[in-house]
Amino acid sequence: MKFSATSTVAATLLLAVLTLAGCKKDEAINNTGKFTLSMDNGVTMPGTNGPVFNSLVLNTGAYVNAAGDDFTVTTFKYYISNIKLLKADNSAYTLPKSYYLVDQSKPESQELTMSDIPVGDYTGISFMVGVDSARSKAGNFTEAALSSNNGMLWTMNGIDEFINLNMSGYSPRSPSGGLTFHIAGYQHSTTNTIRTVTVPFPAANSPMQVRADHSPEIHMQVDIAKMFTGPNPVRFSSVYSVMGGAPAVQIANNIAAGMFTVAHIHAN
Repeated sequence: MKFSATSTVAATLLLAVLTLAGCKKDEAINNTGKFTLSMDNGVTMPGTNGPVFNSLVLNTGAYVNAAGDDFTVTTFKYYISNIKLLKADNSAYTLPKSYYLVDQSKPESQELTMSDIPVGDYTGISFMVGVDSARSKAGNFTEAALSSNNGMLWTMNGIDEFINLNMSGYSPRSPSGGLTFHIAGYQHSTTNTIRTVTVPFPAANSPMQVRADHSPEIHMQVDIAKMFTGPNPVRFSSVYSVMGGAPAVQIANNIAAGMFTVAHIHAN
């Protein structure tokens, strides 16, 4: 069998094109990675050698807030959404359609693994505590995290809105014995409880490296006691049942002021 020079050149070009396409495909695969956001809910309390963060135990855990009020938590769940990874040059990567419901009664909901993240070095993370008003107004509350069956959606004055954070429990300091804190509202500037928090990564773990073969885990501590201290200190003797409104706004400000911190980052 004879091969012409033309057919040899064509075969060589075809091989080059296929090789280049394969290289580009490999490069595309290697341009993304993933990370996990591990939400450790708890309360910081005095210890023998200083403050100690105690992971939350529902129904039986006994905790004390900064004002000295004893309390036990029976329900603790909240939304985080609109997640961004921050870089040292002030640029950011925004994760598309990032809505998560963290529920203390469901351990799997506290491990949030996020994929298709551009490889890079990141110095912090930003997210909303709650669900943005645009998503609330869009309706169609059927997808898992935003399902109306989660007990985190109510109707106020004929308008559907999400409960951004729900903490319930009991305290001997409460006149009723019970604690109910539904931090909700977006309809008016005076009752908007949606807050964005920005949390820098610890110096020892910054920048956090996302690579195709390297998937870090961010250990986020969520200190419930910080709901009741900060700009607007709360005593359970007078504030123990909050269902939106001005008291919810004050607690939302407390939440934004320091409830979320990054303790450390694994495998960085």
